[in-house]
Amino acid sequence: MKKHFLKGLLIKITSAVSATVLACSVFTTDAHAAAYNINYSETGTANTEVSWPDAPEVNSSSCILVDADTGSILFERNSHEKCYPASTTKILTGLLTIENCNMDDVVTFSQAAATSINIYEDANLGCKVGEQFTVNQLLHGLLLYSANEMAYALGEHVAGSIDAFVDMMNAKAKELGALNTHFANASGLYNTNHYTTAYDMAMIARGCYNNASFVSIDSTADAYVIPATNMSAQRTIRHRHKMLKGRSYYYEYCKGGKTGYTDESQNTLVTFAEKDGMRLICVVFKEATDDLRYTDTKTLFDWGFSNFQKSTTTGSQLGAMFSNDNYYNSAVFSTLSLNFGLNASFITIPNKSSLSNVTMTVDDNYDMTNENGVMTTHLKFLYNDNTVGTTTLNISAAGTDTGSLLPYVSTDVSSSYKPKTCIKINIWVVVGIGAVILFIIYIIEERARRKRQRRHYNRRRRRL
Repeated sequence: MKKHFLKGLLIKITSAVSATVLACSVFTTDAHAAAYNINYSETGTANTEVSWPDAPEVNSSSCILVDADTGSILFERNSHEKCYPASTTKILTGLLTIENCNMDDVVTFSQAAATSINIYEDANLGCKVGEQFTVNQLLHGLLLYSANEMAYALGEHVAGSIDAFVDMMNAKAKELGALNTHFANASGLYNTNHYTTAYDMAMIARGCYNNASFVSIDSTADAYVIPATNMSAQRTIRHRHKMLKGRSYYYEYCKGGKTGYTDESQNTLVTFAEKDGMRLICVVFKEATDDLRYTDTKTLFDWGFSNFQKSTTTGSQLGAMFSNDNYYNSAVFSTLSLNFGLNASFITIPNKSSLSNVTMTVDDNYDMTNENGVMTTHLKFLYNDNTVGTTTLNISAAGTDTGSLLPYVSTDVSSSYKPKTCIKINIWVVVGIGAVILFIIYIIEERARRKRQRRHYNRRRRRL
């Protein structure tokens, strides 16, 4: 009797727990399926993993190599370490000027701008109070010769005051994806509150490299003549970056960049290069010598061009990558019905690898904004633990146009997503439910057993 009782109890417990797990699983799966009404026809490909290329030997203690188009991080060393950028700061000053001014605008030097250099040895072109230049001339002086007083004059012209311009710099840096940056001036002269990271400077450089006007000025290899002004004779300047044509560290794929140096920052360098349609950005900080910053940059470029390829992703492939788990576990989850599109894009991956090695995740660390009902965040494409592409994702309530989301081509996959309540199964929750069910079943069975025993006892007494 006791043996049959325990056997029956075990069967009932097993059935109850299985039903509980099945119910939770079906509920969760159904919720996910409702939220993701996409046909993932390109999933299920064999995943033949190709290892990441061996890292090159470089001297910089904080550096990074990224693809300018995809944001792929090909190599990094301490790229989120706080550093002083020195005059590499001026690429952001130049970009903001280009975005907010006409090239023919005339700038008149103020007293503050003319006397803004700390010491005479700081890079400058000896501009005088009341001297006039066009914005185009000042941009060449800024980006080619690194004139500090020209950075100050452009900041005043763009924003009305240098303090207002610094606020614009910090806002723009954040917009471009800089996470740990704060600027205190337009030139990069040392200030304890003027800092960035190699990663952040690479994100800023992406914005610069993707601006045609910026590249046109910054790639000037020949001598540039600033005509005589109302107060000075003409000035002839050349780019300080030594990897351009005719320089001592000439690199045939170099498209420009920016040098920097202060005692506190040591030698810094941002460089743009292009080969066979692949555009790379290299940032090296804390280089001990002028020579090392150029040799390290060349080493990283050669390694990147030799070991990586740019691959096109379709919208349906991106849709497959944007998995249920990424969506429900990310900071972009919302109780609203959502609209967003997934466009074809590019990623940069090791040679001989394929898209089957790539996954997608939501970058929850990126500062999200909510403007006009649209939430903006970043997506990261991952190859193993390496970021091989990034893009901005705009998410809005159903019926709101999110605009163009991913670069290069038009949208080929878009959907309206209605998130359902999602239950995640925790094994201890299941154990707890099972224990409660076990106790209830035990009580029921025990009462039934005692009732049967009393009936049996009463029948025996009547017979006696």
